[in-house]
Amino acid sequence: MKFLKLSLSSMLAVTMLFTSCKSTAPVAGSDNTETTTAQTKPAEDKKGMTKTTKGGLIGAGGGAVIGGLIGNRLGNTAAGAIVGAAVGGATGAVIGRRMDKQAEELEKSMENANVERVGEAIRVNFDSGILFAVNSAELSASAKQDIQKLAKTLQEYQGTDVIIEGHTDNTGSYELNQKLSERRAESVAAYARSLGVDGSRLQAKGYSYDQPIADNTTVEGRKQNRRVEIIIVANEELKNAAEKGDVK
Repeated sequence: MKFLKLSLSSMLAVTMLFTSCKSTAPVAGSDNTETTTAQTKPAEDKKGMTKTTKGGLIGAGGGAVIGGLIGNRLGNTAAGAIVGAAVGGATGAVIGRRMDKQAEELEKSMENANVERVGEAIRVNFDSGILFAVNSAELSASAKQDIQKLAKTLQEYQGTDVIIEGHTDNTGSYELNQKLSERRAESVAAYARSLGVDGSRLQAKGYSYDQPIADNTTVEGRKQNRRVEIIIVANEELKNAAEKGDVK
């Protein structure tokens, strides 16, 4: 696990992060055992991103507008949420410092996740193989331990919304992977709720293999694509409090 702090890429680069992965060669090491043929999403649907947008501080007032545009183009994914949550200026700096502290606590306590500070947000990336057995949405014992630590920091640091995303590789049918990604995201959200995290803060989504972060034609790439990402962003209440100087 490694704690990273990333700055904003240019808006032009963000809008060019659309591509799809396609392969019909037999694959191994997949999460799905029903078939060994890599699939692509039906042509009428949106293409996925090849990598996650690395957001950062934007000028005050511009984040919501730019983030909304990008979020709509990306299907309102984590990338759009990260950029859209940025407020910039002194308010953004205050929120950023608060996120720094929370990310540091997560990095120290969570053994099986990669924690990144992205702009004014936090992204936590879990390898699905650590969280779940093959083709399962039932959390492993070690996964529950990490989510317990996540829930503790979420309760300590109020004023944030949490987006939980399930992702798969492109082995098996699109529909099978969509359902699996949704079930896995909801499993994480449900366990967090059971630990006392306010359910109104949590949003679970599944994206099948729409958003690969690595090459789906390789075993290692497919392993990276099978993941659960958790995005933590400031809500409007926290933004307003930071603007008023009520957040230190």
